[in-house]
Amino acid sequence: MAIKSFFFENGPQAVILMHAYSSTPNDVRMLGRALEKENYTVYAPLFKGHGTKDPEDILDTSPTDWVEDAKEAIQFLLEKGYKKIAIFGLSMGGVIATKMLIDREPIVAGGTFCSPVMNFHRGNNVKKEFLTYVRTLKKKAGYSEIEIEDYMPGIEKKLDDQLDEIGELTQSMETDISEIKHPFFIAQAGQDELIDPQVAFALKAALTQASVVDFHWYENSQHAVTVGVDRKALQEDVSNFLKQLDWNGG
Repeated sequence: MAIKSFFFENGPQAVILMHAYSSTPNDVRMLGRALEKENYTVYAPLFKGHGTKDPEDILDTSPTDWVEDAKEAIQFLLEKGYKKIAIFGLSMGGVIATKMLIDREPIVAGGTFCSPVMNFHRGNNVKKEFLTYVRTLKKKAGYSEIEIEDYMPGIEKKLDDQLDEIGELTQSMETDISEIKHPFFIAQAGQDELIDPQVAFALKAALTQASVVDFHWYENSQHAVTVGVDRKALQEDVSNFLKQLDWNGG
């Protein structure tokens, strides 16, 4: 069964949570439940191409599609009557969440969890991880080793093209990050195996006009910080950030 978006409807203040590249909203479900208990309405959309058993579905979409997904998520909440919205994302989801602030969508704050918003290609192991993921899925589907070897070059070419597109998106955003004035939350795992943890400091330094930059370093966590050893600390830190917002501003 395909994995879908989730929508936890509760209080009048809404939070959008964007999942990571090649993953699903399950990335952020525990955080969503924690925020729901704090009386927030939480929506986590599924990016186009994601949540299926065929990795090529991801490669047949683009960052432009995912930016549109985020804008549709904001519109979905607005149509539901939620006028007070914050947006966060894990990894690539954080890139897209930041893009919403740059595009001046009607939101009051935003944030990233282990997101390569700056210096996308530096120390990035996303390609290696994705190719391993594809091989695993193909083995489960019953493909032979020879069939997988024949299949992989085409996948690698498509993946390279898509990662270049994501890199182009982040590069196009870098000069605009200093224009963000909304409160901004940054979470970074010290043991991040997919991106260079130092990119979080570059993002923090670039947010020169943000009214608040709430930076958190989780030394013992790996990339998926939302489900890792420090997930409870992250939940508490996000909750504290949200409590301090001027929900009538923005």
